[in-house]
Amino acid sequence: MTWQANGTSLIKRLPTVRGRYSANVDLSKSTWFQVGGAAEVVFKPADVQDLAFFMKERPQDVPLHVIGIGSNLLIRDGGIPGVVIRLGRGFTNIAVQEDNSVIAGAAVLDRNLAIAAQEEGLGGLEFFCGVPGAIGGAVRMNAGCYGSEVKDVLRNALIVTSKGAIVQMAPEDLGFSYRHSNLKKHDIIVAACFKGEASNPDEIQLKMQKLLKDREDSQPIRERTGGSTFANPEGVSAWQLIDEAGCRGLCQGGAQMSEKHCNFMLNTGNATAEDLETLGEEVRRRVFETSGVTLRWEIQRLGVQEGVTVEEAMAA
Repeated sequence: MTWQANGTSLIKRLPTVRGRYSANVDLSKSTWFQVGGAAEVVFKPADVQDLAFFMKERPQDVPLHVIGIGSNLLIRDGGIPGVVIRLGRGFTNIAVQEDNSVIAGAAVLDRNLAIAAQEEGLGGLEFFCGVPGAIGGAVRMNAGCYGSEVKDVLRNALIVTSKGAIVQMAPEDLGFSYRHSNLKKHDIIVAACFKGEASNPDEIQLKMQKLLKDREDSQPIRERTGGSTFANPEGVSAWQLIDEAGCRGLCQGGAQMSEKHCNFMLNTGNATAEDLETLGEEVRRRVFETSGVTLRWEIQRLGVQEGVTVEEAMAA
């Protein structure tokens, strides 16, 4: 039997929460690529305690995924079985502390964190204005740009574990490396505290303006894209390997590797998730053939292809 989302039935198996469950939610407009299928159930917790209760009481056989604002995400055309957690209004607070630190909820946009810090005269966090996405994803993948990354400025992160415990973790506990942390799949970042440094707000704003201009000049930020497609291998830029493999502008259906920055994959208007993933895998194949380097996906891919069976979907 081919898998189809049956969220209404699944909701009956889930714990009673203060937040909201929604069945069979089309996610195609929820990512920057604007492709993909439906989530069987979307859960938006009311707050940290509501999320922790859900994690403790949820059926353990139900697949679980967490997504943010979809900036670095490819949802496959067959959709996502199980429960998709999306953190909303209860996770968007920003609080500047007297010790020059900033606490931000996981759903705070990275750019908004940079703006809030600038308004309070806190430097060192300017790079967040060039990072697409929200704080939860930024911490999980140690996001960064222009020589700075999360591990350089993180004081601690608040996590809800897969068992529903609420714990605080220091940077050394998170095992940061390039675009990576050692957080387990079902550990959910709910807030983070960052250290800033007292600085002149006007000087901070100038740094942010330069960073944003450099980004717009070099990246296709006004296109339907998901940011950097592949992580940079040690000692070399992914875009350089892609270019040398002849993949600048390479197309697959409605998907294309950007001419402007060839480590950015684009939906030119009518791409499917399958087009985009197939293109990415072809780029990886060509790069390996020409350089011997296996590129690692930086874009997170979730869900199943169209036409899979119920058994295949639930095992995904």
